[in-house]
Amino acid sequence: MSKEKFTLHPISAVINFVKVLKEMIVPLVVVIAVNGFGGGDSEGWTSYIIYIIYAVLLIAMLVSGIIKWKRFRYWFEEEELRIEYGLFVKKKRYIPFERIQSLNYTEGIFHRPFGLVKVKVETAGGGATKEADAELTAISKEAAEQIKKEMNLAKNKESEIDSIDLSFDSEEQVVEQIQPLFRMSQKDLLILASTSGGVGVFFSGLAVFVSQFSEVIPYETIYNEVIMFIRFGALLIALVVFFVLLVAWIVSVALTFINYYEFTIRVEDEEIIITRGLLEKKKITIPLSRIQGVRIVENPLRQLTGHATVIVDSAGGSLAEKDEKIRLIPLIKKDQINPILVQIFPNYEFGANFTRVPKRSRKFFYRLDFLWLIPVVAVVSYFFFPFGLFSLLLLPLSFLLGAWQHKTAGYWLDEKQLVVQYRLFSRVSLWMEKKRIQAMTERTTYFQKKAEVSSIITTIKSGVSGSAATIPHIEKADAEKLMEWYEPARIEPIEIEKEQPL
Repeated sequence: MSKEKFTLHPISAVINFVKVLKEMIVPLVVVIAVNGFGGGDSEGWTSYIIYIIYAVLLIAMLVSGIIKWKRFRYWFEEEELRIEYGLFVKKKRYIPFERIQSLNYTEGIFHRPFGLVKVKVETAGGGATKEADAELTAISKEAAEQIKKEMNLAKNKESEIDSIDLSFDSEEQVVEQIQPLFRMSQKDLLILASTSGGVGVFFSGLAVFVSQFSEVIPYETIYNEVIMFIRFGALLIALVVFFVLLVAWIVSVALTFINYYEFTIRVEDEEIIITRGLLEKKKITIPLSRIQGVRIVENPLRQLTGHATVIVDSAGGSLAEKDEKIRLIPLIKKDQINPILVQIFPNYEFGANFTRVPKRSRKFFYRLDFLWLIPVVAVVSYFFFPFGLFSLLLLPLSFLLGAWQHKTAGYWLDEKQLVVQYRLFSRVSLWMEKKRIQAMTERTTYFQKKAEVSSIITTIKSGVSGSAATIPHIEKADAEKLMEWYEPARIEPIEIEKEQPL
């Protein structure tokens, strides 16, 4: 391997500066708003002290970004990716290629004009920190290809590959050799935005933004204006509510298109390759060996329309990643799932005939909810009478939700895999190979013992920790069968006959 040291592209200094600036923008806006956009009551240059301080900080951040870029070096030596970096203290990091699990690529708005990508390196033992094991902020696509080639050589993979397709080139320049297994259409993106929690995210983000200005917002005046507004009539209020929801839906659609534009899935060299994004193109690589479980998730609205989301639990990854559970397919028709998953996971059997929990278990699904809801409903009804009486509706709704969860819960078992189905609000079907299950626990309470039922808790590795799934209140005999299935096979000792001396 070459010991030549490589540097990042100079745009890395700007990217580092913008990253820090994004974290400071909200405090800066708050300071400006609190000071009335004019420096407060002070006169002369002292009224601009706070702005001078911020200007100095911005210049310092820009200079630090330049220094970080100048001091960053990476090279290949002894089958390792070696990195040298540091602002004031020089640090070195050596990452053996054999430990690298995936190279994830991102092409942001600063990368595209220069033909660059950001490369995140994740290893088998990574994830203990909030950042990826290594991050090359901005390098050329050719340099990214070289890292992939060096890694393949170190892992004794095919070395005759002339080029590695990073899936960032335009369709006019590159014809993909491997056709994608799945590609989201614009219709799928529209349905995804309409049936997701994007509207809720919009209102949550709006609430967080408004909370930053709690000191300067005249809530009392706004309240009085709202009261006056209500007097105009229900029709006008309904129109305003409709307009707000329409804006929220449009924002949700826009965000969905930005995040999932040209979403495709390919399988190459025992790796799942996901590409997506409009403003910021991302390429996520997931080794098949890291997949611990496959989930099919259907929220009530998508279940009604015959759609679902496919999620995979992946071992490893950094805490900085938003998804410990990676969306393999954000939205797909239910009848199209199995043909795609069989091609990606040939070792799984995706036809499941579930064994449901017994009828006598139904009370366990809503009894505990009743116990804590009754005092809550009583307090709300008393202090907010008569409108607090509407909280009584929570009791039948809790009963209906428990009955719905009881109807959904079940499991399916064969020699090599276990499938669990359960529901909180969304119906989740989880496929797990026996060899991937980290632990299985049988739990039986006093009341379950009397009803001859038990709960089984399974744990698989997901992200940097574990993810548990429960098969609730199944037959006691079924629980014992599951525990026996999971118990490692016992190897009988082999008796060796000793030859008697002649």
